[in-house]
Amino acid sequence: MFTHQSVLLNETIEGVCPNDRLDGVFVDGTFGRGGHANALLSRLSANARLIVIDQDPQAIEVALALAQSDSRVTVVHAGFGLMLESLSQLGITAVDGVMLDLGVSSPQIDDGARGFSFMRDGPLDMRMNTTQGQTAAEWLAEAEVEEIKGVIKRYGEERFALQIAKAIVARRATNPINTTLELAGVVASTVRTREKGQHPATRTFQAIRIHVNRELEELDLALEATLTLLKTGANMAVISFHSLEDRVVKQFMAAAARPEAALARLPIRESELPQPVLTQLKRVLTSDSEINTNTRARSAVLRIATRTATELPEKGAKQFLPHAFRAVERQTLKHSSSKHSTLKRVR
Repeated sequence: MFTHQSVLLNETIEGVCPNDRLDGVFVDGTFGRGGHANALLSRLSANARLIVIDQDPQAIEVALALAQSDSRVTVVHAGFGLMLESLSQLGITAVDGVMLDLGVSSPQIDDGARGFSFMRDGPLDMRMNTTQGQTAAEWLAEAEVEEIKGVIKRYGEERFALQIAKAIVARRATNPINTTLELAGVVASTVRTREKGQHPATRTFQAIRIHVNRELEELDLALEATLTLLKTGANMAVISFHSLEDRVVKQFMAAAARPEAALARLPIRESELPQPVLTQLKRVLTSDSEINTNTRARSAVLRIATRTATELPEKGAKQFLPHAFRAVERQTLKHSSSKHSTLKRVR
């Protein structure tokens, strides 16, 4: 039996639903084993509705059992990147709160058969949705050195990415890498130094998992969908566990809270500047007492934001994604430089 201890539980529920006995429609985009969902349900009224989404078939089994005992729950088997489409199929175009708990769950890590852990032997799978897609072993069996290096460097921020990629390709030439411990051994024999207390394969496993599940692409879609769906005054609460995820969430919220930043160097009157789409940004870290009872919570960061009444820009919520927001800034600066110099005197 694999258990999961929800991280920042009370803080997340307070963030997404600050009042008790609320009506409305709420979304748990990462149901997992239902810790956050059950806590949220305890705050919602009998007339409320909770849409729970997950791509893991094992999580869906738990979610369906919950739905049988609580009519307020609707289960969607999909990645949270399909939130907008999934809710549209249910006839839902606006919601009163969204919570996301990113990354891999404890039951997924603790089950060696899922292939997420370098500490437990099992098939090198790593798929969150085991019913579709390429496994980690399948990808490593055919990817070129440069592709493997790019993934490990980009998603694992691993300085030995090239050496690891070369070692993987050299190993598979004589013996395929099919299990977690085989991959962990290849990495450990290549990475001779590592931060104290960290396994040499930590960054590599993280990177390959992110790549196999397209986690950052899914996160982009989920953030875009969340901001599109939130009603005025509704909250979003997002928990992340590593710097890549948190950076995306932080920059997305900041861009939506300060849309004028992309136009900072343009000669635009203050009254013409775009207004915030998100407000009341808040960051919450795990307490020492929580970390003492759950060491996996130590890197968790919860970010909360509230939707304002401002309409989304013409290009939609996608504009606030970090890469898109920087593109807007570059484009507006380019446009500004091509205008007549007298425009620069406008105040």
